Amino acid sequence: MTDAVTKPHDRLAAALSDDLARVDATIRARMASEHAPRIPQVTAHLIEAGGKRLRPMLTLAAARLCGYDGDHHVRLAATVEFIHTATLLHDDVVDESDRRRGRPTANLLWDNTSSVLVGDYLFSRSFQLMVETGSLRVLDILAGAAATIAEGEVLQLTAARDLATTEETYLRVARGKTAALFSAATEAGAVVADAPDAVVRALHDYGDALGVAFQIVDDLLDWEGDDIGKDVGDDFREGKMTLPVIRAVAAADAHEREFWARTIGKGRIGDGDLGHARALLDRYGTLASTRRDALDWAARARAALDAVPPDPLRDLLADLADYVVARIR
Repeated sequence: MTDAVTKPHDRLAAALSDDLARVDATIRARMASEHAPRIPQVTAHLIEAGGKRLRPMLTLAAARLCGYDGDHHVRLAATVEFIHTATLLHDDVVDESDRRRGRPTANLLWDNTSSVLVGDYLFSRSFQLMVETGSLRVLDILAGAAATIAEGEVLQLTAARDLATTEETYLRVARGKTAALFSAATEAGAVVADAPDAVVRALHDYGDALGVAFQIVDDLLDWEGDDIGKDVGDDFREGKMTLPVIRAVAAADAHEREFWARTIGKGRIGDGDLGHARALLDRYGTLASTRRDALDWAARARAALDAVPPDPLRDLLADLADYVVARIR
C-alpha cells in the first residue's frame, strides 16, 4: 500500500468515494451561471486547486456513521464546501494574499471585486442547498456557522497588531474562523441522519476540537514550514497574534517587547526580524507549548468519539485527528 493511501484523509475519501463523486457533481452544477461566466471561472480556480475536501468529507462521514441512506447529506456536503470556498475568496482579499494552495489567488488573477462578489454568490448557493434538505435544524446549524465564521474573521482583524491579545481571544478566533465549520459539518451530518442527541453532540464536539487543532497546527506551520501553499512567516508579516506569539509577548522583557511592538504592533519589519522572532519563540518554548496544545485538542477530538457507536468510519475519524497534528510531532 502506498503512503498516500495510508493517510487517513485518503482512506476516508476512498470509503466515501461514491458520495464524494456526487458532491463534486453537485458543486459543478451549482457553481454554474448562465449569465455571469466569471462565477464558474473563479470558483473552479479555487475548488479544483487540489483541496482535500476535508469539510464535506466530515459531513458525509457523520451521516453515514449514523446510518443515513438518503441523499440530503450530499447537498449538505456541497453546502459546506461552498461556505468554505466563499470564506477563502474573502480571506484572500482581506489578507491581500497572492497565493492559495500553491497557486495564484483569484483576487490576483482577476480582482478583489470579483473575489468578493463570487464569494457572495457561493454563500447564496449554499443557503439554497441548505433549504432543499427541508430541515430547519440543519439550516440553523449551518447559517449559525456562517455567521460565526464572519464574526471570527472580524475578531481576528481587530486583534491583529494588538499586543494585548489574550489566549482566550485567540481561541475564540480559532473556534470562529475554523472550528465553527468543522463542527457544523459533523453536526449537520448527524442531524440529517436523525441521530440521537448524544451522538449529535459528540460529533459536534469532535468537529470543534478537530477544527481548533487544525488551526493551531496551521499557525505552527507558518513558523516551521511545510507544503501548505504559503511562505514561512506570512502571519508574522501580517501582524497576526497567533498562539506562539501571544505567549512570547507575555514572557518578553522590556527590550523584547519593544521588538514585538515595532514588528507586530507597527508592522515595521526589517532584514533579520523574522529570524529574531523565531529565536524568541524558541527561547521561551512557545512553539513547543503550542504543539502540546494542538496534541491535546486532537486527543479531545478522539475522546469525543467514545460516545459514537463503533464503526470503521468512526475509526477513520479518530485517525484523522491524529493525522491533523502528525506534521508537528
